[in-house]
Amino acid sequence: MLKNERLIPLAATLLVFLLLYGLGMVQYRNFASTLVLGNLLTDNAFLITAAIGMTFVILSGGIDLSVGSMIAFVGVGFALLVTQAGWHPLAAAGAALVFGVAFGAAMGWLIEAFDIQPFIVTLAGMFLLRGLAFGLTLESIAIQHPFIDMLAGVRVPLPGRGGLTVGALIMLAALAGGLILAHWTRFGSNVYALGGDRTSAVLLGVPVRRTVIGIYALSGFYSSLAGILYTLYTASGYPLAAVGVELDAIAAVVIGGTLLTGGVGYLLGTLFGGLIQGVIQTLIAFDGSLNSWWTKIAVGGLLFAFIVFQRGIARSFASLRRGAA
Repeated sequence: MLKNERLIPLAATLLVFLLLYGLGMVQYRNFASTLVLGNLLTDNAFLITAAIGMTFVILSGGIDLSVGSMIAFVGVGFALLVTQAGWHPLAAAGAALVFGVAFGAAMGWLIEAFDIQPFIVTLAGMFLLRGLAFGLTLESIAIQHPFIDMLAGVRVPLPGRGGLTVGALIMLAALAGGLILAHWTRFGSNVYALGGDRTSAVLLGVPVRRTVIGIYALSGFYSSLAGILYTLYTASGYPLAAVGVELDAIAAVVIGGTLLTGGVGYLLGTLFGGLIQGVIQTLIAFDGSLNSWWTKIAVGGLLFAFIVFQRGIARSFASLRRGAA
């Protein structure tokens, strides 16, 4: 048994990922190539990036339902700024990130200042952003710009035929930044403290309002960054983009071993939670005979299994502690 029970869900996530990836390697000859690995990171970069921000929210005991709508709004806004306003893509990306941080901070302030459930505030944010996206355009906007074409051609080669695209590299850099923030800063400690026991966190002097605003501002940053990655990936902005991605992000976080009740989890688990969804999609694509909706069925089954597994672990260790007392 692992000495630290908090590592057990993460170990289970890694085991599921290795089993699924191993299944693909056994069944399909080319599955073990770095080409598949590179594509896996590229195709799921925007989802994993959004899930990183969601991890901080869930660790604090909250939820953010505005993620998918933020991705769509950022995509449409980015496309309009580049194609119609003549902005450079870097300037448009900077404006999108600033908006994401400001919008997230505003939701965090509303949650804390008026003691409103995060579900309600972020649900309102979801409808607002999706409506704003449709207010800007009803059509898909294709993006053509030399800088974006140049980014599409950048690849860091891996052994074999694979490579890491700009989207994958940005996602990995965002993950590294999130890991430092979560595990080596006072802010990260405050997030875990809030999710573990809010009353105790207040007694320990955690600045609750500032921390909550920071958590949702961070989620806004990561979801707007995910919107940029999605837009670069599709080379377009579309108001119907990323419908339901907030639920996929939550699934990645939970499958990654983070407890929905907050206080327990690791960002590294979120990476593999997102990759597990990608591996399932890749297995279905390699098979060729299954409908893509089998991905949702498989993810739903895994989600049920991990929730029950986490609840069982929590009850087991609670019983052990009571026995020891």
